[in-house]
Amino acid sequence: MLDNYHSPRTSREWLRILARYRDPSNRRSLFELAVTLVPFVILWALAWMALSVSWALTLALAMVNGLFLVRLFIIQHDCGHGAFFTNRSAQDWLGRLLGVLTLTPYALWRRTHAIHHAHHGNLDQRGIGDVLTLTLDEYRARSPSGRFRYRLYRHPVVLFVLGPSYLFFLQNRIPIGAMKSERRSWMSTMGTNASIGVMLGLILWLGSFLPVLLIFLPTTIVAATIGVWLFYVQHQFEETHWYTGENWQIHDAALDGSSHYVLPQPLRWLSGNIGIHHVHHLYSRIPFYRLPDVIRDHRELAEAQRLTIRESLAGVKLHLWDAHQEKLISFTEARARYQLD
Repeated sequence: MLDNYHSPRTSREWLRILARYRDPSNRRSLFELAVTLVPFVILWALAWMALSVSWALTLALAMVNGLFLVRLFIIQHDCGHGAFFTNRSAQDWLGRLLGVLTLTPYALWRRTHAIHHAHHGNLDQRGIGDVLTLTLDEYRARSPSGRFRYRLYRHPVVLFVLGPSYLFFLQNRIPIGAMKSERRSWMSTMGTNASIGVMLGLILWLGSFLPVLLIFLPTTIVAATIGVWLFYVQHQFEETHWYTGENWQIHDAALDGSSHYVLPQPLRWLSGNIGIHHVHHLYSRIPFYRLPDVIRDHRELAEAQRLTIRESLAGVKLHLWDAHQEKLISFTEARARYQLD
């Protein structure tokens, strides 16, 4: 069960407190970039050299490097929030360059992620930058085939095995949905695609198809899978926060609808402290390396919305928002409690 520690302060009061943590340090940001990007490049080189020794060793190094690619994505993520450098142009260019490595068009992702932050927890504003979550009534109103499609979508194999590769290798290659008509989204996507093409062309030219197969693909798939998992558990827990528009409040949804995913070191470091997600959602301009300072200084936030790894695994079985109980429930509970087919 998620530990719901209720802070005596309101979410609006927390905003004033958290404002003191928002300013990035350019020196610290450059350091965090270096200690992430340099090992990433070194592991890439070691994996390439290992091709002549052992394909298994190459694959192992590539999979480990997926962890550093996750951290590079967190840096790109902070750039999108304007939280990495004091100069906006510098962090936007860094975000674009990192987007080539993470296979994520920077401008398109920044736009969809901003929508996610602006509407998370609002039942009237779903569909962009989130994991599809139906209410119990919506699921009940669907046809048998519609229910089957939703159950298939929420199956762990689809969400965490097939989904990450689809998202990063296919969906990110073409602006779809509400973003497809935006010129900037198309330019960002096509520019990123062209840069990825050049990168892959250089790899093929220098080393044949093996580095793509045994280094590039495993590194990206591991990072994508971890990234999707982190995004899922940060909002898909039993007592999360979902309300219709008239009852929804953005700051309450940010604080109460995002988990504090308690990870051990070095996983916390490799994930860029993104597990402190309730603080991030409440004040997204705080650099990722200052999030530990927040929970160190404020016990209320350190104890709020705590989610352990074991508890997060149990959350995979939660599929529907039950507005009556104000919590996520499983298909099994829905069938038992509400006699759903």
